Amino acid sequence: MISPSVFSGAFLGWSLGANDAANVFGTAVSTKVVKYSTAVIITAIFVILGAVVDGEHGVHKLSDFAYNGGIDTALAAFFVMLSAALTVTVMTYLKFPVSTSQAVIGAIMGGGLLVGRTDFSASIKFLSAWIVTPLGAMIISFIMYKIIEKFLENRIKSLEFYDAVIKGGYILAGMFSAYSLGANNVANVTSIYAGQLNLLTTQQAVIVGGISIALGVLTYSKRVMLTVGKGLVDLSPISGFVSVMAAALTVYIYALIGIPVSTSQAIVGAVIGIGLVKGVKAINMKTVKNIMFAWFGTPTIAGLVSFGFSFIYHM
Repeated sequence: MISPSVFSGAFLGWSLGANDAANVFGTAVSTKVVKYSTAVIITAIFVILGAVVDGEHGVHKLSDFAYNGGIDTALAAFFVMLSAALTVTVMTYLKFPVSTSQAVIGAIMGGGLLVGRTDFSASIKFLSAWIVTPLGAMIISFIMYKIIEKFLENRIKSLEFYDAVIKGGYILAGMFSAYSLGANNVANVTSIYAGQLNLLTTQQAVIVGGISIALGVLTYSKRVMLTVGKGLVDLSPISGFVSVMAAALTVYIYALIGIPVSTSQAIVGAVIGIGLVKGVKAINMKTVKNIMFAWFGTPTIAGLVSFGFSFIYHM
C-alpha cells in the first residue's frame, strides 16, 4: 500500500511534465516541424522509459539530502512536495519555464529550517549545478551549431532532403531529451519518499514519478511551449534542433552523476548559445529577465511556502 503522502509528489510530477515538455519539443512545435500531438506522445513514452531505466542514480542522493535535512516523516515529506508542486504549477500558469529541481531543493531547505536541520554544506553540489547547467548547455550548443552550420546546413541543396533531415533530427533529439528528462528529473518527484524514509522502494519511486510526469506532458504542457520556442531567440529549424540536443546531453550527463538539474535552465542556456552565434542582438533580453526572475524566485517561494507549512505542522 502506497502512502497517501506520495500524492503531493505525483502532483509535482504532473506539474513538472506540464512545464518541462516545452524543453523537449518546444522548439520543434514552434517551428512547425513536429505537431504538438506527436510531440507529447513521444515525450510521455520516453520520459517513462528514462525514469525506469536510468532514474535511480538521482533518487538515492536526493532522498539522503532530504532525510538528513529534517524531512524524516511522511507528513513533512508531503508538505515539502506540496510546496514545490504549488510553486511550479503557478509558474507554469504564468508561462515561465522554471526549475523543478530548484523548487524541490528550496522546499527541502525551507522545511528543515525550522527544526534546525537544513544542511547548507550538502546543498552546495545541487546549487552549483544551477550555475553549471545553463553554462554547459550554452557552450555545447554554441560549438554544435558552429559545426552543423559549416558542414551541414550550408551544404544541403535539396529543400526536400533538408526538411527530412530536420524532422528526423528533431524527433531523435526529442526522444533523447525526453529520456534525459525522465532519467534526471524523476528524482525530484518521488525520491523524498524513498531511501531512509522508506515510503517507496526505488523501483516504485521511478515508476510513480515517470508516470506522473508523463500525465503532465499529455494534459497541460501547451502553455509553456511557445515561451521557450519563440520568446527567447528567433530560431531556425537547425538551431532549434541543436538547442534541444545540447540541452539533452547536459541533462543526461547529470542524470548519470545522480544530481537532478533543471531542463529549463539547460534549454535556455542552449538557446542563448545559439543567440551568441547569431549575435547578442538576436536574444530577447526581456524574456531572459523574466526567466531569470523565475529561476531566483522559484527556490525562494518554494522555501517560504515549505517553511510556512513546517511552522504550522510544528505548532
